[in-house]
Amino acid sequence: GFFPLCFRTSLVTPLILGLLLQPPLTQLSILTQPNIVLLMADDLGIGDVGCYGNDTIRTPNIDRLAKEGVKLTQHIAAAPLCTPSRAAFLTGRYPLRSGMDAINNYRVIFWNAGSGGLPLNETTFARILQQQGYSTGLIGKWHQGLNCESRNDHCHHPLNHGFDYFYGMPFTLISDCQPTETPEMDRVFRRRLWLYTEMIGLVTLTAALGRLTGLISVRWKTLTCLAGFSLLFFISWFSSYGFVRYWNCIMMRNHEVTEQPMVTDRTTSLILRESVSFIERNKHKPFLLFLSFLHSHTPLLTTEKFLGRSSHGLYGDNVEEMDWMVGQVLDAIDKEGLKNTTLVYFASDHGGWLERQEGKRQLGGWNGIYRGGKAMGGWEGGIRVPGIFRWPGVLPAGTVVSEPTSLMDIYPTVVHLAGGVLPQDRVIDGRDLMPLLQGTVEHSEHEFLFHYCGIHLHAVRWHQKDSGAIWKAHYVTPVFRPPGAGACYDRGFCPCSGEGVTHHDPPLLFDLSRDPSEAKPLSADTEPLFDTVIRKIGRAIEEHRKTLTPVPEQLSLYNVVWKPWLQPCCGTFPFCWCDKEGDS
Repeated sequence: GFFPLCFRTSLVTPLILGLLLQPPLTQLSILTQPNIVLLMADDLGIGDVGCYGNDTIRTPNIDRLAKEGVKLTQHIAAAPLCTPSRAAFLTGRYPLRSGMDAINNYRVIFWNAGSGGLPLNETTFARILQQQGYSTGLIGKWHQGLNCESRNDHCHHPLNHGFDYFYGMPFTLISDCQPTETPEMDRVFRRRLWLYTEMIGLVTLTAALGRLTGLISVRWKTLTCLAGFSLLFFISWFSSYGFVRYWNCIMMRNHEVTEQPMVTDRTTSLILRESVSFIERNKHKPFLLFLSFLHSHTPLLTTEKFLGRSSHGLYGDNVEEMDWMVGQVLDAIDKEGLKNTTLVYFASDHGGWLERQEGKRQLGGWNGIYRGGKAMGGWEGGIRVPGIFRWPGVLPAGTVVSEPTSLMDIYPTVVHLAGGVLPQDRVIDGRDLMPLLQGTVEHSEHEFLFHYCGIHLHAVRWHQKDSGAIWKAHYVTPVFRPPGAGACYDRGFCPCSGEGVTHHDPPLLFDLSRDPSEAKPLSADTEPLFDTVIRKIGRAIEEHRKTLTPVPEQLSLYNVVWKPWLQPCCGTFPFCWCDKEGDS
């Protein structure tokens, strides 16, 4: 017995010493499960925030987070649109892997009554934290689908994906939710449908008048059929597009619809009230709060006291109001004495929407020095977003990290902090950020990041660690119109494929460390490493493609269309109307 005991002690002693000698920072993060508050803005551009260089929109609270924490300057969304980017955020995986990226022009979830959504076999970080004993709440926007086969099966609902509590919009905010605004959903398609309806109606009317005046010999039976067809055609599309506000602009608490349609005047105060109340209710055990703002997506719901306050019109007012909301949440954390035990994260789901204008009013964000914006898979403006972490005493204050990081990194980071284990049966594309945030390592673990537009690979970045170069190769870029403009103003949205894009062979190559605005493409003549870099990236793409497996397409045409039997309804379908917040 003596020898093994002696041997055992000799093993244990260095272990204990090692733990005692470890810097207190890592010890703290291992010992406690911190509260985690994730704040995600919607469509906010990196150029819209003070600490990222904006000197005309005031964002003192977001700036304070950066002052007290770590600011990431190369924080990259996995997709340039809401649904796929958030799917990647929640799963730590490229949206392609869960079937949440587009195969056609419908690139996000379009209806609450669609059948696509985040598949149940995907494990969100919320689910792992829930298993680790966290209270998990989602307040605000979901946009990851709702039902599969019936009105109330809620197969894609947040409560089916690891959240204990949900209050907010299962869909996303759109201009159709605000009766005074020009409708935004499928605008071009809707105009075309009106035109067809008018044309069919005109033909029917002309034929009927011709028959009545005896100018045209046409049978009444034919006329009746024609009239029936035009009516059916009208009903077939107007039943969905005519009632977007009722079908899509709804608020839910857990599984119950509370407002249909939502009363936009009070949405902001309700979302704030729910967030603060969630913190107060759960202060005695570790909690995860994912506050997914409806700001700063059009129609830019802004309460009266913020209107006209900024020098950037309604958009600036809306961002300043969101910053105030961030401040209110931080105050609630302080008030409960949770500041030092809470990791706070702030980001945007993708870049600002450059093309979003009504007349002279700019209703979308600004992406600073970066080229492009929302919906563009490759250009930095569409995917480089604010990213800030604060955890006093654990993360060094006032630090800036310029290494490439991804929104998918939040997943492994929070799972490890909660003491959970990453799923072993699938590829997780994110990397734990704690070593980088604490300054114990110098480089990000991402050597390559792949930039998709739908299922199409548009660009790839390679972080060449020894030289500090950040090479980015563009294989496909959108065609900007009018020529010389910085976006697709003709369509309102840049496409991923088809005649709206240009394919590049050899690809356009930039070194972001020297040219962050992607202004001057390098060529084999100007860059001696050109061929080497392109070959290296080409090999990385081949390796990456080997890890992809086919999965059901959640945004297929069938999944995307409006299905009356899947429509969440407060009342008896189609008479869906209620306001349960107004009564209380």
